[in-house]
Amino acid sequence: MPSILLTAPAVEPLTLAEAKAYLRVETPDDDDLIGALIAGARIYIEAETRRALITQSWRLSCDAWPPDGRLAVLPAPLQALTAARVYDESNVSHALDTQAFALDLAGSTLVFAPWTLPMPGRSAAGIELDVVCGYGAGAADVPEPLRQAIRLLVGHWYENRGVVAIGHETAVLPVTVAALLAPYRVLSL
Repeated sequence: MPSILLTAPAVEPLTLAEAKAYLRVETPDDDDLIGALIAGARIYIEAETRRALITQSWRLSCDAWPPDGRLAVLPAPLQALTAARVYDESNVSHALDTQAFALDLAGSTLVFAPWTLPMPGRSAAGIELDVVCGYGAGAADVPEPLRQAIRLLVGHWYENRGVVAIGHETAVLPVTVAALLAPYRVLSL
C-alpha cells in the first residue's frame, strides 16, 4: 500500500543541543551539519523500523478493501484517521464517514466492515485514507532506545563523513544501532 507524507514532523526527536552535548561539540561551526545528521538519522530509523517517531500525517492509498476488514497502517504507530475517500469510475472522490472505522491503536490497524463501504470505481488507488502516525508531538514521546540509536548514528556519521574503508571492506553502521532498532521493526510477511 503506497503512502505519501503530507505533513512532516514539526520537531526532531533529538535537539541540536542534545546532539552537540553527546558529540562534545562546543562551537556553532557545525550546527547545520549536526542538524542535517539528526534529520538523516530520524529518516533512516523511520525507514528501517517502518515507524514514525514524531507525529506526522500520511496519505495511504489502496486498490480495494481487504476482505477481512483489517488494514495495517504503516508507518506505525497509528494515532488517528482524519479522512477517507473512495474514487468512482469518473475519478470523482467521495468522502466516507471516518466513524465507520475502528482504530486498533495497539496493532496500528484500521478495522471496518468492508461490505458496508462503497467499492472504488477506478482500478488503481481508488481508496485514499489520511492518517496521523507517530509516538507523539515531542521528543519525550519517542522511546529512549530509538533516541539512543539517533545519537549513535549522528556520532558515527559525524566522525565518518565519507566512505570509510577498512582493508577491502567499507565501514558499516554500529552494531548497537541494529540491536536498538530490532525490537521496533515492523516486519511484513
